[in-house]
Amino acid sequence: MAEPHKPADEGRDLVPPLPDELYLEVTNRCNLTCKMCARNFHYKYEPERDLTLERFRAIADQLPVLRRAVLHGIAEPLLNRELPAIIRYLKDRGTYVLFNTNGTLLDDGWQQSLIESGLDELRVSLDASTPGTFLKIRAAPVFDKILDNLQGLLAKRQARGADTPKVSIWFTAMRENIRELPGLIRLAAELAVDEVYLQRLVYFADGLATKAQSLYRSGDPEVQRLIEACEALSRELGVRFNASGATTPERSLLEGYGGDPTPWTRCHRPWSLTYITANGNVLPCCIAPFAEKDFGELILGNAFDEGVKTIWEGERYQRFRAKIQTAEPPACCRGCGLCWSL
Repeated sequence: MAEPHKPADEGRDLVPPLPDELYLEVTNRCNLTCKMCARNFHYKYEPERDLTLERFRAIADQLPVLRRAVLHGIAEPLLNRELPAIIRYLKDRGTYVLFNTNGTLLDDGWQQSLIESGLDELRVSLDASTPGTFLKIRAAPVFDKILDNLQGLLAKRQARGADTPKVSIWFTAMRENIRELPGLIRLAAELAVDEVYLQRLVYFADGLATKAQSLYRSGDPEVQRLIEACEALSRELGVRFNASGATTPERSLLEGYGGDPTPWTRCHRPWSLTYITANGNVLPCCIAPFAEKDFGELILGNAFDEGVKTIWEGERYQRFRAKIQTAEPPACCRGCGLCWSL
């Protein structure tokens, strides 16, 4: 359920209605050291914490309408054992619930728990179609284990006659792995995965998260041909092939925003959703920790101390919304549409 990007409307209300979409870190711990993740380079500012059901409810209950909840941030959600209870609480409210996982912990117990919890969508990050490339990117020899876990989940879902959670594989496209995309689509077809998503690389300056690895608007004819071939292959094999941002892989990776000098003004996030860390800090969006190394500049307030409504309607959020509509946006937004995606 990707959300479409909404064009900027100059002079948008600086105090919009409370958001109906919540991005929440159920934990800020992780069991991998991926080579393109900000967590392993500069995002180490908060104490490690798993969000308890009680603490989660203290946040969720402040949002009277909660259409969609995304239970991940820069961490691995399956490290939090209270996750199934959190999902069930949201489903009882009628909320659409999803999260990303690296899939390494998705064993029999988790497979059963997630199906029974009512989870709507599970996104599995798998940036390769071979163990060797996976090891280079994700820094752990667990490629085959993830495939076994995926196969087990899909088999259990089928045995129960369930259609949820919808399972998708997410592929972060970079020079290191782009040639493995056709193999990943074939792998998805073999596993009977519902969908494959291409995601642009969010880069800063470390590990594999560099401009040199980015394929965005590269003009590389080989990449153009490969994307076109993957779109044809996906149709042939019956695997849906999309891109993050509710667009096509070709447009996301190769076309982008047509040279718009202020692409951040298109962003709807400060008006429609809020991102809250496991420690309760409210940040502008899930991309912000990749984009800004001064963590203090990202914090708009603390949901446990001040309350979501107070922060959402407060002066700091208003200044942020005002500035993002100008040619001089907040520091974390300045590369948006170039270094990272809207």
